[in-house]
Amino acid sequence: MGKPVSIHPTAVVARGARIGEGCRIGPYSQIGEHVSLGDDTQVGAFAVIDGWTEIGTGCRISSHTVLGTPPQHLGYRGEATCLQIGQNTVVREFVSINRGTTEGGGLTVIGDHDFIMAYCHVGHDCKVGHHVIMANGASLSGHVEIEDYANLGGMVGIHQFVRIGCYAMVGAFSGVGKDIPPYMMSAGVRPRPDGLNLVGLRRHNFSSETLRALKEAFRLLYSSNLNTSQALEQIEARIDPIPEIRHLMDFIKASKRGISK
Repeated sequence: MGKPVSIHPTAVVARGARIGEGCRIGPYSQIGEHVSLGDDTQVGAFAVIDGWTEIGTGCRISSHTVLGTPPQHLGYRGEATCLQIGQNTVVREFVSINRGTTEGGGLTVIGDHDFIMAYCHVGHDCKVGHHVIMANGASLSGHVEIEDYANLGGMVGIHQFVRIGCYAMVGAFSGVGKDIPPYMMSAGVRPRPDGLNLVGLRRHNFSSETLRALKEAFRLLYSSNLNTSQALEQIEARIDPIPEIRHLMDFIKASKRGISK
């Protein structure tokens, strides 16, 4: 016999909603007919989860959150686009996350073990990786991509189509208009990386050899007189192609908006 489900008498759960074992749904919450909640997920009071939204197991959805609502996009015409949230992710109070658009692939994705603090917003067609932290009030415009283990400080604003690399740290109140490469730390109105995210990298047990390689790559990218293409040529010629260096180079080569410099 599975774990019992607890639904407060004042909550409104549509007939077609799929509610996993052990779920708890708080007072006055609304769960739409196309919503799926994984086992042991908790939904706080006054939350609204609508649209074609799938939430994984063990998530904690706090009060007054609004998830899976239509994208804030003038071209949206009611299509059945989706929101997916992974496992063991925490979504705190007053967070809003929109579904995708048909133009953007129809899917907004939030990964596993993410921590999205109060008042954050994730726009349509965003792709947020695993173990990402978004501090209070951070906001993602449409089509933003955040790689694994990235951290966004409070009140950060990310422009449409911008990418934030893995293990990057973006300081509070930053306005990011171009891609932030992996492993970097940056802050400011239009931030330029000013070093590696050494605290974060050491916390995740990056070796001293890897840190030395990344420091040299940073020097070539940001502390030389080389342009980005020239810096990439020098990185390829002078630094061992360890996985972190390869990922850094691939990220930069794939950039469509350009990297912050």
